[in-house]
Amino acid sequence: QVQLVESGGGLVQPGGSLRLSCVASGTIFNINTMGWYRQAPGKERELVAAITFGGSTNYADSVKGRFTISRDNAKNTVYLQMNSLKPEDTAVYYCNAWYRQINYWGQGTLVTVSS
Repeated sequence: QVQLVESGGGLVQPGGSLRLSCVASGTIFNINTMGWYRQAPGKERELVAAITFGGSTNYADSVKGRFTISRDNAKNTVYLQMNSLKPEDTAVYYCNAWYRQINYWGQGTLVTVSS
């Protein structure tokens, strides 16, 4: 069993930055892939970025060059550095972990980009 707890969301002006964090806890040994998804009102949940245990990354086209995903395997933590935020980045951001054939989700953290 894996528990995921996100933090770092909030209100930010367009062009600003936020850093999300997600800590995984439980009986864990080397989580394969961790990532961030988001869901805006009235829209489906979409992949934002993902990172493997070895550090390979994947980004949605809409965030390439603005967002950076990273992880600290020793701390079972994944980060999402979000720069040059736009109003269309407003959404609930969910942490995700793929571990032993099971998909785990955090409770979500709200990011609002507005002036």
